[in-house]
Amino acid sequence: MNSQEKALARILFQNRVYKSDGQAFEDLFTDVMSYAVSDFRKIKAWGNIGDRKNDGYIASKAIYYQVFAPEDIRKSYTQAVSKINTDFNGLIQQWNPVKEFYFVVNDKFNGVNADSEQALKSIETNYSLDASGFFTSTNLESALFQLEDDQIQAIIGFLPNPDLLHLDYSILNEVVGYIMRMPLKPILGIIKFPDWNEKIQFNNLTEHPAFLLNHGSQQLGALSIYLNQNITLAEELQKQLSGVYASIKAEWKDFNISGDNIFWELINRCSPKAEQAYQSAVITIMAKYFESCDIFEEPIKE
Repeated sequence: MNSQEKALARILFQNRVYKSDGQAFEDLFTDVMSYAVSDFRKIKAWGNIGDRKNDGYIASKAIYYQVFAPEDIRKSYTQAVSKINTDFNGLIQQWNPVKEFYFVVNDKFNGVNADSEQALKSIETNYSLDASGFFTSTNLESALFQLEDDQIQAIIGFLPNPDLLHLDYSILNEVVGYIMRMPLKPILGIIKFPDWNEKIQFNNLTEHPAFLLNHGSQQLGALSIYLNQNITLAEELQKQLSGVYASIKAEWKDFNISGDNIFWELINRCSPKAEQAYQSAVITIMAKYFESCDIFEEPIKE
C-alpha cells in the first residue's frame, strides 16, 4: 500500500472499531491475531461450557486473552474491574499453565481506567505471571498494520480506488433507490451555499476526500438531469442523506473522530455494494449535498 491507501485503510479500520461491540469486536480481534501470530488459536464458545474464560491463546507461550467490548467502556469500568478478576479466576481453573494474561478491551481509542490497570497488576503479582496488561484498540490497530497488504484488506474489506469512474445511470438509479429505502428518520435541511474550500477546511477533511468531492462535483450536471426527471426526488434524497449524516454524528458524538471518518462512513452506509461504481455515484450525490450544507457543518461566520 502507498501512504494514501494506508491512511484510508486506517480510517476504515477505526470506523469498524467504533461500530464493533461484543461478539463483533471479539471476531475482529481474533481475525487480526490469527494473521499476526501463527500459533494463535481462537476459542469458540460451545453450548453450556462456553469458552472457559479464554477467547484466544498462544499455546506455545501460554499467553491468554479475554475480550471485553461494551458499548461505552467509560460507563463500564466497575464492570470491567469485576470481569478482569472473574475471568482470570475462571481461566486458571481450566487452562494451565498461564504465563501471561491480557485483557482485550474495545476502548474505542479513549484509553483505559487506572483501577483496571491496578486489578491486572495485582493478578500478575499474586499469580507470579511473567506479564499482564491491556490490549486496546490502538494495540489492535498496530498489529493490523504489521500484516501484509492482502491480509489487511481481508480484515477491513474492499479498499476504494482513488480514481473514480464516470457516472453510470443504472448504478445511480440503484444507489438512489437504496438510500431512499434506508430505515432512518430524515432531517430537514436548509439549502445554503458555502465557500467550498472553506467548508472542507472547517470540517477537517484531508486532501483525499477533498479531491473526491471535487471530482464528484464535476458530474453534478449529469446528476441534475437525472433528478429533474422526478421533481420531488431531489428533496427527498436530500432529507434522507442528511438523516444518514445526522445518525453518524449522533452515534459517534462521544468519540474523537475526524471529518475523514465521517466521510468514509457515509460512503459505506450509502453504497449498496462495496464496489467502485457504486461509491462513485454516492460521492457525486454527496458532493451535491455537501455544497448545500445538508451534510457536514457550515463554516461559522463572525
